[in-house]
Amino acid sequence: MSFKVAIVGATGNVGREMLNILEERGFPVSEVVALASRRSQGTEVSFGDRTLKVRTLDQYDFSDTDICIMSAGGNVSKEWSPKIGKQGCVVIDNSSAFRYDQDVPLIVPEVNPDAISLFTRKNIIANPNCSTAQLVVALKPLHDFATIKRVVVATYQSVSGAGKEGMDELFTQTRAVFVADQVDVKKFTKRIAFNVIPHIDVFLDDGFT
Repeated sequence: MSFKVAIVGATGNVGREMLNILEERGFPVSEVVALASRRSQGTEVSFGDRTLKVRTLDQYDFSDTDICIMSAGGNVSKEWSPKIGKQGCVVIDNSSAFRYDQDVPLIVPEVNPDAISLFTRKNIIANPNCSTAQLVVALKPLHDFATIKRVVVATYQSVSGAGKEGMDELFTQTRAVFVADQVDVKKFTKRIAFNVIPHIDVFLDDGFT
């Protein structure tokens, strides 16, 4: 069996990595479709030894696509994942958009593979944050042996989690610091070069981000 797979956000860092992983793992694909915004239409991305022409998300029909890997950020996912799911395509979401949705399974294969059957509620499967994924893999056997009641965790997140814009800002700010030039702040709330900011994404009702 093979699958027709669409990558949304194929021109971004996460989307390109998804293409690389599909190729490296030898995932059985009948066709791979690269999707992005209109400004990326016609550009090219690599899939193994092939080159894919990027098509526009808002003009693509998902009704004959088996799997959509959503790699374009939370806002795009919130708008498009439910629409795509209603067309019968299963969305695997790499953003944080549906991690707290009770009708969307949040899956770490090594921990809760059976929960994947719940995807039929919305045809969406959520991925956890990268720090969470590796943490729960370590905690699962401990929880099975002696039930864990509470976990306190502090993590440091890389700027790559903010996408290409975040990585570019780190690079340009670092270069500016070394040449004693003005440091411009655009993507983050404070200078990110040689700095740690206690702030990720947006503030929640409890005061955390």
